Order: sequence, then C-alpha cells, then structure tokens
Amino acid sequence: MENNLKVYKSDKFDVEDTASLSLFLYPHSLFIFAKDQNQANIGIHHYRDFKLENLEGLFSTDPLLRNDVPVKFYFHQAAFSLVPGVLYQPGKEQEYLQFAENLPEESTFFSSALDSNNLQVISHISSKLKKNLDARFSEITLYHGCCSFLSYLFKERFNLIGQEILVNYFETHIYIAAFTDQDLSVFNFFEISEKEDVLKYVLIMIDQLNYDRNHVRISLFGATEDSGITEAWGKEYFQNFRLLNPHVNQSYSHGFKHLKSENVLEAYWQYE
Repeated sequence: MENNLKVYKSDKFDVEDTASLSLFLYPHSLFIFAKDQNQANIGIHHYRDFKLENLEGLFSTDPLLRNDVPVKFYFHQAAFSLVPGVLYQPGKEQEYLQFAENLPEESTFFSSALDSNNLQVISHISSKLKKNLDARFSEITLYHGCCSFLSYLFKERFNLIGQEILVNYFETHIYIAAFTDQDLSVFNFFEISEKEDVLKYVLIMIDQLNYDRNHVRISLFGATEDSGITEAWGKEYFQNFRLLNPHVNQSYSHGFKHLKSENVLEAYWQYE
C-alpha cells in the first residue's frame, strides 16, 4: 500500500493542525485532503490502485485518517440518480435508485442538493461500510462524487453556448454532461479503457441530442500527460474542442506545486 501512496503537503505541515478531512474515492484510487480550521488544504494523500475493501485497514495506518475530525466522503461510483428538486421527497431515496440499478438488501442512502435545490443527487453505500465509518469518525457526511463536477458546471452554466458537452476524465472512467441552451440535458458515468472511448461517448451524445458536430463545443477536464489527450488530438475530430481546468475554490499553503501533475478536478474545485 505504501508503494502506491503519493504525499503532498505544505512546507509547515503538522498533522495536529488537521481540522477536517475530505475523502474522494474513485474506482481505482483514493484522495484524502486534510484541511485546517480555515479550510485551507495542508496535506493530501493519494493512494493509487486502491480498492474499497482496503479502506478499513487505512484507519489505523494512515496518519491523516487517525484523526477523529469531521469527514466528508465522496463516492465516485455508478450508483447514483438525479432527481428534480420539485419531485424529490426525503425518505424515498431507495425508490428513486431502484430504477437505476438492483440494490443490495442493506444500504444506506444519502442525497445532496445542487443548483439551488433544483436537483438532488442520490446514491448509497452498504450499511456495513456506513457502520465502519461511524465507528471510526464522530462526524461524517456522505456525497456522490459527481457533486463537485456538477456544482462547478451549474456555476459556469451562463458561460456555456447553446450546444455544450463537458467531460470529466479520470483514467478509467468519465463523467459526461450535455447542456442545451444552458440547461442540463444529459449526465452520465462511463467506464473507459482508452482515450478513443471518450470520442465514442461524445459522438453518441451528439447523435442522441441531435447536436451540430460543427457547432457543438467539447470541453474536457482532467487530461494528464499520460492520457495522451491533447487539444491537437481532440481537434482532429471536433472543430470546437478544448482542454480546461476548473476555476478554483480551494486554497493551499506553500508546497503543493507537484499536485498539478495529478490534474484531478477536486484539487481545483470541491462541492462543500
């Protein structure tokens, strides 16, 4: 596990200064953001090739997770549903989610409000995992991982053109969103094996929404040097293609210059 750990920290990092934690569990990696009392990031642990079943073992070995501080846990997983705010009823989460997938018998459900309560993101984890988290941390809040990306898109919606497709890339998976005249038309989560899969899903989206391929703008977040995704590559297929980093709502102390190589969206913007 230690061989898969990357550590980023401020020049004056002291684990005792940790006032809260934000955890982002991706399908194959885990990011742990330690924040001080002013919500500035002071230390980050990135576990690569990480599996959910390894989480409980980290509670006793990772120095950040040994702190009993308020925790926000974001799950990047296929299990989620978007429900219009006017239709959402608290306590009905299982009913909303069962249309998206077959649910295990014992689940803990949670939801998050977006776009001034116009949208609810609903997801779940196993009751066993929730019990383990509650046993370790006195205060924990659960979110689906897409909340950060969606909250950013809603903030930027009035800068979007009439036909817009936005992709958040993270190695083995993508989120893909389509906005028509600044309203969200489609949002989904896909597993990918190569960069050409990004093209496949974008083209499917263009076809489904009857977008004009010469007009639609494709914006991609999260491309790393290893991904092979560049603007030149994208413009071979789309006239209006660009790579972006989100605007920033995160603050850092000195010492995080190498974090940029990760190009993970939450290093710039987090749903809080």
